Parts: sequence; C-alpha cells; structure tokens
Amino acid sequence: MESEGGPSSSLTWVHRAEQSVRIWEQSHARGEVPSIWPYGLDALRDHADVELIDLAPPGRIARARARFAVGPRPVDGLALTWDENTAYRMQTTHPRTRFATGVIWLTDMAETGDAPTRMVAMLGRAEAAWVLSEAQVEPLRKMLGPGATRVFAVPFGIDSAFFVPRPYPARPRIVSVGNDRDRDPATLFAALTRILAIRPETEAVVQTRSDLAPPEGVQVVRHLPHAELRDLYATASVVVIPTRPNLHASGMTVALEALATARPVVVTDTPGMHQYVSEGRTGHLVPPEDPAELALAVLRLLDDPARAAELGKNGRIEVERHFTTQIMVASLARGLLPAI
Repeated sequence: MESEGGPSSSLTWVHRAEQSVRIWEQSHARGEVPSIWPYGLDALRDHADVELIDLAPPGRIARARARFAVGPRPVDGLALTWDENTAYRMQTTHPRTRFATGVIWLTDMAETGDAPTRMVAMLGRAEAAWVLSEAQVEPLRKMLGPGATRVFAVPFGIDSAFFVPRPYPARPRIVSVGNDRDRDPATLFAALTRILAIRPETEAVVQTRSDLAPPEGVQVVRHLPHAELRDLYATASVVVIPTRPNLHASGMTVALEALATARPVVVTDTPGMHQYVSEGRTGHLVPPEDPAELALAVLRLLDDPARAAELGKNGRIEVERHFTTQIMVASLARGLLPAI
C-alpha cells in the first residue's frame, strides 16, 4: 500500500458538505478543532494518495433517479465514507464501482427490524464495511448475508495532541456531554438529583439538547465549540456518559476525550463500551437506565479524589497506547488492504 518513496495507492474520501473538510482545515489551523480533517482521517495520506470530495445533499431529481436505477454512471476507483448515510448519498448522486464505508447506526436498526431495505442493499455492494464496536461485527455480517462485503472492527481514536492531560481540579464538578440519539438524559438527571442531595457542594454541567427539565443546581448548555469543550473537561472531577442500550458504543468519543484529558469516566455498560473504558482502571461501567448505580459510581469517585485522579492518569495512558487517530487510521488501512 505504501512504497519507500511514499503512498503507492490512491483512494477518494467522500465527506458530507455540511461539515466541509476545507473549512475544518481552516478551523484546525486556528486551534479551534481537533485533527486536520474530521475524525483524524487526514492520516489516510500516510497510507495512500487521497482525493477529497465534499458531497452536497441529493436533490429530488437525484433521489427519484436513484429509486428507479437511472442515476449517473458509476465512477471507477475506490471511495471511502465515514458512515452508511454518507455512503448512501454518494451512491445516489456520485456512485462508485468500488466503495467501502463505516457503519454506525444500522446495526441497532437491524435489531429492531427498522433497517431500510435500500440501505442494506447498498451496503451489500460495498467491498468492505467497518465498525467501531466489536459488538456490531456479527450483527452486520448477519444483516448483509453471505457475499463479497468484508466486515471488520476498527478502534476509534481521538486527537491526543488537542485533548491533553490537565491537572486534576480541587473543586468537585461533574461534567456530562453528548447529543446523539442514544444518550439518556432522563437517567442522567435522576442520578444527578441523588448526587446533589448527598453532595450539594458539587457543581454539575451538562451539555445537551434535551428538553427535559434539569435538576436544581445543574447548569445546562446547548452547544460547546471543541476548544471550549476541551477546557470544560479540564474542570471536571468525573465525566459521566449515560446511554440507552445500543451496539455502536454511543459515548465513546466523549469517553476518550475525557480520558485523554486525564479524567475518569462513568459510562453505561453497553456492548462494545468495554473496549474503550476499563472497569476499575480508567473509570466505571454501570448498567443501562439505572440512576441509582450511576449515582453510586460517581459518588465513589467524588469521595476519593486521589483514586479518581489515578484512574484519569491511567485513561491518558490507554488513549496514547490504543486510541489515537493515527492508530485508528492505521487499523482502517490494514482492514482495507485487500481493496486498496
């Protein structure tokens, strides 16, 4: 895949235009966002010559043509997309004869029988599909059935040069961050009510778009730019990430960013999450939808700051060893080697 003189293979990375990679590059140069490209995929250039395309949403005509299989002629050359929705957009408006994609949400939809047939058929034509949770591998293989699509797992990674270790704070503060569809604000707020009744001096900051009313004493923010989020992690005694049951390890991004900042985490024990959080070493894993257990795990860390700081330091070591963007992309490149 790579010769002594540099990359010898080529591929196209197709990304959603709503999050323009070129604009992201400019923001990164100003120190506002992690990684040169979203998800650290600029590291693909260490393994191949990469053409970049920002892909606009399809219009009504493009969607109608795709529905009746009269869309544009497929283009040769291998293309990559980060997730299944972007892959579907690409195959609708700028189809490729060869493509590989990440899969995030579809395995959970398959569990409930809600997976769109057209999406599954599209993935069945991919050369490879990767997932970020080992718990997704077999469900995805089962959903796609026997065929040419290879399925493999890749460890997620974050920019450990952007999220850096910070001194452990003296003032107790709980931080919770996240907006994706599998976050569980109801369990979070119920747990915070219990915690603040016992430790009323503790601050709590929650970044969420939920319309649920927060407990008294909890500060809610709707949106945080990456640089402000990085600084917020530094003020945390513990970072809390409750989620509903899911296969794709919802919350792993926040968990790894917090661990990179040397903060312990308390996370819902969903399939795949044990890959990213080590019970008793970098944080605690608690049952889904159990505010009592969530509160107890957080209180144990608040009551033992030295232990909490130790778990955070262990977390930073784990991120550096296993969960950087460079490690993620190298694993992705190895998985794609037969295709490239």
